[in-house]
Amino acid sequence: MRIATLLPSEMERVVNVNYPTTEAGREKKEIRMSRQMKKVMDLAPGSDGINVRVRVLEAGEPRVVETRSGSKTLSEALVGDETGRIGLTLWGDHAGKLRKGQVIEVQNAFTTAFRGKVQLNVGNRGSIQQLDDSSMVSAEEIPEESPEAPEGWRPRRQGYGRRPRGGFRR
Repeated sequence: MRIATLLPSEMERVVNVNYPTTEAGREKKEIRMSRQMKKVMDLAPGSDGINVRVRVLEAGEPRVVETRSGSKTLSEALVGDETGRIGLTLWGDHAGKLRKGQVIEVQNAFTTAFRGKVQLNVGNRGSIQQLDDSSMVSAEEIPEESPEAPEGWRPRRQGYGRRPRGGFRR
């Protein structure tokens, strides 16, 4: 028997799945799944379902890149909060939507690591909402620090396009 190790964010998801489907249960589930905001310096690679409020410090133009699954449109930005800065990659329809100085709330994002630094990503499951400018520290008050990936960190292999290991082969 395999015993899985769950992160706290994953345990929350497991608990929510097991809620009853009655009307009262749905209300409880919605409250339980309320958006818990993270701070930039608390982000680690390999996480998903991340919600953060940040100020856009730099915003790049959209560009098309070739990936294993074909051409994808993306843009990159540098964002931060009172704890630090992080690179943000916007995929698909989100690409090119940010402007320098905006304050945004990123919902349902995921993190990766590139060259030892944690990166925040918004894909097709994520969303971005513009907020009131006064709700965030000014760009000058955002520290230069960035979250770093643990040494030797590697993403979990997804196995797309590969034959499963072991088992019966024909």
